[in-house]
Amino acid sequence: MRTPIAVVRAWLRALGPARALVAVITLLAFLVWAPPLVAHRDPPAELAVLDQIHRLISPRLGAVLVAVYQLSGKHVSAILVLSMLIFLALRRYWAELACLIVGAGGILLLVDLCFKPHFDRPRPSDALLAEIYGRSFPSGHAAGSVVFYFLSCTLLAAHYPRWRKPLFLIAGIWVGLVWLSTLYVRAHWPSDILGGAALGYVWLSFCLAGLTAWEGHQSRRSTAVASASSDHG
Repeated sequence: MRTPIAVVRAWLRALGPARALVAVITLLAFLVWAPPLVAHRDPPAELAVLDQIHRLISPRLGAVLVAVYQLSGKHVSAILVLSMLIFLALRRYWAELACLIVGAGGILLLVDLCFKPHFDRPRPSDALLAEIYGRSFPSGHAAGSVVFYFLSCTLLAAHYPRWRKPLFLIAGIWVGLVWLSTLYVRAHWPSDILGGAALGYVWLSFCLAGLTAWEGHQSRRSTAVASASSDHG
């Protein structure tokens, strides 16, 4: 049985120096930059960005973005996550199943139960939809979309390499539309999106490193069992 220290070391090796450095810098920037940022309740520069988005986007495209925002909400997202979990379970991809549960569930807990109550930032005024309420920073739409869609693409591409490019292309376009839709309906400030994306990237990196470490451990364990069986034979 591996000790907790051995588990952490394996996870750090899987994370790698470059990705670990980027994740740490991103997380530190988030923690340092967020408090003074959210202290401004109605930041004029960000308000100007929201107003400019409304001036540039036509009503027809705006209606599409409203639909995108509603489709990326918690109810539809829960159905997508459940569908992905069922698919992984049917394929018996147990490590990937556990990774997705930790990834999707963890980012939800971090955003909704940890960071949003801590920062307690109000949303922009004049939201386009009555269903928009609650705290604003960081954006759950931004963080959740980064983790769920890109994690799902990574898990699927590992088993279906031919799908890699179209999966990531579609995911990238959809995530971009989700971010833009949150700004258009005035559900979030632009800095909420940046904060959510940063948090999502860090959590995604940690989850993928955990999966890599687990798969490496299982591979070494299988090799050791096979070697022991061969010696006894």
